[in-house]
Amino acid sequence: MTQIATLVGLCALGVSAYTAYVQRQQVRAAVWPILEFDSGNGPIHFTLANKGVGPAIIRHVILKVDGQPAKNWKEALEKILGPGEHLGSESDMSGRVFAAGESRTVFTPHDAENNPLNFDKSNPLWVKMNKERLRVSVEICYCSTLGECWTLRASGLAPSTTTEARHCPTSSAISFQQ
Repeated sequence: MTQIATLVGLCALGVSAYTAYVQRQQVRAAVWPILEFDSGNGPIHFTLANKGVGPAIIRHVILKVDGQPAKNWKEALEKILGPGEHLGSESDMSGRVFAAGESRTVFTPHDAENNPLNFDKSNPLWVKMNKERLRVSVEICYCSTLGECWTLRASGLAPSTTTEARHCPTSSAISFQQ
């Protein structure tokens, strides 16, 4: 009789553990963020969007031009357009929480009159930025509310990839300071 009770207890423990595992997977799926970084040309802009079902907590960002880190958009534009004053409007990425479905324009370059670079093939600045925006790439490490983390690698020249990360790196000399 004791052996049957022990067997029933062990079975109940196994079912309970499996149920907890399944519930954890369901919760995990319900808060899974999926980030996308993209650019467009009417007007020229760079966007970050959360296409997932849960919030994305941005922990670390590296922005690069031709594979070389840029500390901010000013430095990125100097790598693209050369030295000089380059205008634009920007929105923070680092340290932000992107809600499920949220999309944000993180940078829009402007012309000398401080207007966005609207689609205009006769404007040499628009033509150059439209071509050169594809040289910009990002590595964004973000986490879900459960502490699971991923790194998005996106570029205008290659398909983006997202890989699991054990944790996000801390800020360093190559971190994007925006």
